[in-house]
Amino acid sequence: MGAAFFYHLTRAPLEATLPMLLGKSLGAGWKVVVRGPNRARMEWLDQKLWLGPEDAFLPHGLSGGPHDAHQPVLLTVAGEAAGNNPACLMAIDGAEVATKEVQTLERVCILFDGTDEEAVQVARGQWKALTSAGCSAQYWSEETGRWEKKAES
Repeated sequence: MGAAFFYHLTRAPLEATLPMLLGKSLGAGWKVVVRGPNRARMEWLDQKLWLGPEDAFLPHGLSGGPHDAHQPVLLTVAGEAAGNNPACLMAIDGAEVATKEVQTLERVCILFDGTDEEAVQVARGQWKALTSAGCSAQYWSEETGRWEKKAES
């Protein structure tokens, strides 16, 4: 059984934090699916990942391509199948996460913008739903300038 890790973004934006987490996941040997709310947001994220430093390239692709099954990181939207058989799901912008995903994957990461009150409320609802269903969860905050675990259930 995996765990849900909640990342409360207050200092660094998504486009800076996500590559760090993706690098750690790939370093663990995991394939990853990144789930967002809509195709436009995932296309934006795709561009940000391509523009990263050359020495920190993250192999990835948008879902719907001919090589989805081989992508180490696959960018998807809610309702699309994770065609790369991931060990880790990273949900952004309030994308839904099912209890079964937390129970079957190695890790589920939920990244949310701490400056957006609606995003914070969505993440609180996800925390409550997942922990009430018996899922293990951790809450991580960067408010001090480095990531610290603030809560665990």
